[in-house]
Amino acid sequence: MGTKVRRSSHAGSWYTDNPKELSDELEGWLQSCGLAKSPDVRGVIAPHAGYSYSGRAAAYAFGNIDPSIITRVFLLGPSHHYYTPKCALSTATVYKTPIGDLPIDLEVIEELKATGKFELMDIRVDEAEHSMEMHLPYLAKIFEGHQVKIVPILVGAVSAENEAMYGQVLAKYVDDPCNFFSVSSDFCHWGSRFNYMHYDKKHGAIYKSIEALDKMGMDIIETGDPNSFKQYLLEYDNTICGRHPISVFLHMLRNSSTKIKIKFLRYEQSSQCKSTRDSSVSYASAAAKVDDSSST
Repeated sequence: MGTKVRRSSHAGSWYTDNPKELSDELEGWLQSCGLAKSPDVRGVIAPHAGYSYSGRAAAYAFGNIDPSIITRVFLLGPSHHYYTPKCALSTATVYKTPIGDLPIDLEVIEELKATGKFELMDIRVDEAEHSMEMHLPYLAKIFEGHQVKIVPILVGAVSAENEAMYGQVLAKYVDDPCNFFSVSSDFCHWGSRFNYMHYDKKHGAIYKSIEALDKMGMDIIETGDPNSFKQYLLEYDNTICGRHPISVFLHMLRNSSTKIKIKFLRYEQSSQCKSTRDSSVSYASAAAKVDDSSST
């Protein structure tokens, strides 16, 4: 099989395409969050906006990764432009970034294809989507000098039943400590341009209400219960664009034998909404860590 390249199509717009600048910028953010790397961290939830908006927040997720034993990274990202009720696999063999290329694990792609549950995404769909691409430079940076392969999975508008099904299919990969999971999501998109203006006055300013709503969702994600998360989304309809990847990830953790707990480490908003004319996007970063506590 020949090489099929997915270009870094958002480099030069969503983040710099200058390798030195990009590397220095990521390095700066990773240094300033001052997190200790831990081999117990087996996954992250991180934002996917342009780096000028969410690059700093994302460092609080990626800064936890100890690259020494990880050899494979599963990417779970939502689909912004292409409709599918399924999960779709990349048809590329390599994902390019300005600071190093990430080869696709074709063996695992074949394994997943063989389940008959996945569709394949066209390279144009792949390159138009930014949700996974925005995680790639961080991964290229963290795994510099390490052999790592990636398994990109585009998570479509998946039903609750199918979120559970994909969670079961992917759960076995969680038990291998060489596997890592990078889950892509922004949090609340608030304002008339997003058709979402939930406001609970008891919290004070609009941005405080948005924060309370997001924090409620983050707390529920931390419980690890996909059904409670589903209820929360039904009740508040919070515009968490990676709701499906997050739900699939919660089902994966629930179905694996390794006990893993999600903890949010950073929360930011692109701006503080004070009037209904304002708009903002929220960014939250979490680490999923092996839980050795005796309470299990």
